[in-house]
Amino acid sequence: MALYLIVLLFLLGAWGMIGKKNIIKKVIGLSILNSAVVVLFVYLGSITGTQAPILVKGVVDPVDPLPQALMLTAIVVGICVMCLSLALVFIIYRHFKTLDIKVIEKHIRDFNE
Repeated sequence: MALYLIVLLFLLGAWGMIGKKNIIKKVIGLSILNSAVVVLFVYLGSITGTQAPILVKGVVDPVDPLPQALMLTAIVVGICVMCLSLALVFIIYRHFKTLDIKVIEKHIRDFNE
C-alpha cells in the first residue's frame, strides 16, 4: 500500500512539472518529485530489517542505514536545486514580468526573429 502512495506522489510531481504553465508550480512539482524519490529509497531500505541500526547488544536484524544516509545527501541537494530554481524564477519574473511559460517562450521567439 505504501508503494502505491509513493508512486502516486511521484506521478503528482511529474504532472506538476509537465502539465503546469506557471514556473512556480513547476518548481513545486520538482520538489514533490524529489520527496517521492527520497521516501521511496527510505521505504525500500527499511524493508530489509526489523530493528533500528543501533550498535548495542541484542540487536539481531538491523535496518540498513546506508539508504537513509544517502537520502540525507539527496535532501540537501534537492533543497539546493530548489533554491537555485527559485532564484532563476525570480530573475525570469523581473525580466519578463510573468511566470507563464508560454508567454516567456513567445517573448524569446519574438526576440530571436
